Amino acid sequence: MPSKSIGEMISYLRKEKGMTQNDLAEKMNVTDKAVSKWERNLSCPDVNSIPKLAEILGTTVEELLNAQVKKENSKVNEIVNIVLIGIGLAMGICIIVTSILKQIDINSAITMLGIGMSCLAIYLLKNKDDKQL
Repeated sequence: MPSKSIGEMISYLRKEKGMTQNDLAEKMNVTDKAVSKWERNLSCPDVNSIPKLAEILGTTVEELLNAQVKKENSKVNEIVNIVLIGIGLAMGICIIVTSILKQIDINSAITMLGIGMSCLAIYLLKNKDDKQL
């Protein structure tokens, strides 16, 4: 199954079992509003209720919790990618602007260019590795 949040996983498994949110809520002794919040990732099931939830949905506790970890890792990965690209872009723009204004020496420009290119190279290598996994 592709990387899903715990809420997406609950929704998917509940529908796969042909249950409504109300059906799941009754089995879990919570309200259907609570189930709705879980599925929209506005809240999470109580940690003590995860084993019961896993049993009802026909999965394991590990699968439910791994869904959350994978989703969080995905968000961190996105942020790292944005930062690496942003630094590379910022260094390039800074070199251009300071060169036009004649406010940068060659050593500083080469250093900044090296930093920017290093960030972009790390981004490309990192994503090449991600695609191979």
